[in-house]
Amino acid sequence: MKLRHVRTVAVCALVLVTLTGARGSRSGGGCDDNSSSSHSSSGGSYGDSGSSSSGGSSGSGVTSGGSGSRNSALRDVTIDTCGFDASGKNMTATLRVDNTTGSLDYEYDITVVFKETSGVTAGTARVDDFPVTSGRTGTTEATTPYTGAGDGSEVTKCEVRRASRSSV
Repeated sequence: MKLRHVRTVAVCALVLVTLTGARGSRSGGGCDDNSSSSHSSSGGSYGDSGSSSSGGSSGSGVTSGGSGSRNSALRDVTIDTCGFDASGKNMTATLRVDNTTGSLDYEYDITVVFKETSGVTAGTARVDDFPVTSGRTGTTEATTPYTGAGDGSEVTKCEVRRASRSSV
């Protein structure tokens, strides 16, 4: 098993403990069917294109990456955490963008979807023009407002829906 897979499994296990241990509180993430809109608190880019309809690693409320050689930008992105920000008003996913094997500097555009237990999309957030230097890993957040009436415990999953990159 590659180190990248081991790391992904460890992150997923941590998210599982975090989400299930905080059931009924704000820290589990959340929105309802009526939520919409999106924004990001920091940047990303445009380029390779693709979506995460196949491949990737999943479990414990986090799905990221991809397996097709066509979309290496999607494989570069991993969700580290998924939940609410400190105010409790915004769903937030902390993203790690790995360009350690790249020979070029890239800017990334990333779309993250927050989903309810039923599979219904609760909200979408974007990160645009996020720069990551060749040989480095960058961290950013994708954030969208929580517009639901409940405590947010119905939202149990974040996934990277799309990622693209362009060289700088």
